[in-house]
Amino acid sequence: MTRLSVEKLAADTVEPITSAGHAQLGIAVLAGIAVIVLLITKFKLHAFLALTIGSLALGAFAGAPLDKTIVSFTAGLGSTVAGVGVLIALGAILGKLLADSGGADQIVDTILAKAGGRAMPWAMVLIASVIGLPLFFEVGIVLLIPVVLMVAKRGNYSLMRIGIPALAGLSVMHGLIPPHPGPLVAIDAVKANLGLTLALGVLVAIPTVIIAGPVFSKYAARWVDVPAPDRMIPTRASEDLDKRPGFGATLATMLLPVVLMLAKALVDIIVDDPTHQVQRVFDVIGAPLIALLAAVIVGMFTLGRAAGFTKERLSTTVEKSLAPIAGILLIVGAGGGFKQTLIDSGVGQMILEISKDWSIPALLLAWLIAVAIRLATGSATVATISAAGLVAPLAADMSTAHTSLLVLAIGAGSLFFSHVNDAGFWLVKEYFGLSVGQTVKTWSIMETIISVVAGGLVLLLSLVI
Repeated sequence: MTRLSVEKLAADTVEPITSAGHAQLGIAVLAGIAVIVLLITKFKLHAFLALTIGSLALGAFAGAPLDKTIVSFTAGLGSTVAGVGVLIALGAILGKLLADSGGADQIVDTILAKAGGRAMPWAMVLIASVIGLPLFFEVGIVLLIPVVLMVAKRGNYSLMRIGIPALAGLSVMHGLIPPHPGPLVAIDAVKANLGLTLALGVLVAIPTVIIAGPVFSKYAARWVDVPAPDRMIPTRASEDLDKRPGFGATLATMLLPVVLMLAKALVDIIVDDPTHQVQRVFDVIGAPLIALLAAVIVGMFTLGRAAGFTKERLSTTVEKSLAPIAGILLIVGAGGGFKQTLIDSGVGQMILEISKDWSIPALLLAWLIAVAIRLATGSATVATISAAGLVAPLAADMSTAHTSLLVLAIGAGSLFFSHVNDAGFWLVKEYFGLSVGQTVKTWSIMETIISVVAGGLVLLLSLVI
């Protein structure tokens, strides 16, 4: 962590907006989270409203003046949207270009043409992981479900043998790899290095997705043997197009932001001189904003124009990509407001002081907190944001690498055991035509495997770096 980040973190926690003791603050945290959980699960309130009300409740239970609580919440909301809102928007545009141009179909068809038999689950996890890089989880599911169902139907494969690897690839990308909203918010909250977090995230993601995908799918297929539901096989996204972008151009466009951000991280390590011209150049082109913006601009040509899009259709595609993420931006922003209210109330400092006497590692603590919030709210994003706010002060004394591992520990915990309060649970159930019990035996267990394996790998990495 840089000196500037440490000073900023200290500034955030030096003057709490309340003088409450540890006991009252602990009760306030539990009450605030309970309000959020109750509003989301019992009253089915939108997560944005639940987080907003929960933040005000937290301040009230902590004895903070209402006006100061409002200032903390709005400041956190504004800084979070400023930090990650544009990145989420750019990621949505890139994902929409990928889907509408037929670029995603091109990657799918190319890989499937070269795979068969026992290699098919591995092909599915590869497809999902690559496509999952720029796409939100829900968008990725909608995009990949037709492929999963058609492959299972035409190849006479078990639906779980094909579907679980695809779901694992999407879920691991969503929880661990930026530029997805959860990891981005956690990186911003604990002031981690994005490029290093991305590199370590990929290192953790590869074995995790193998175990939770192709390996676990063997057992899931035995436990739940169901055929692909005919009613859920929709029309392919790009069937109305006369031409599609090439495989190489599509893959290069999707991986461009990843390559630029990883290059920046590599140069930072090799050069290690902020005044050096090479590092200054890569600090610019490897910044998430520039990397994703470059991919979007390149994608307009390699994806949109290659598919025959006119200027008007390109404009329409961009416009349609932004509307669905309004809710995500508001949830992420409100989560940032909740995080700042936690910090300004002194909760983060309280956890820092209390945890000094614990023998539990900070990374395990972060994972457990994220698990608890995930089980309660059902939202991986809410779990990531809330946990990041709670454990942010723990990052002050950590090395750059361990700060990145803290982000990954939070992300891993946020994926633990998806059940009936998670929208993803119902999405998988309906698309695959499963019962609630069958969804628990497959999807829920797969999510738990991802969480435990990734969390374990993060702890192992912390011992060697």
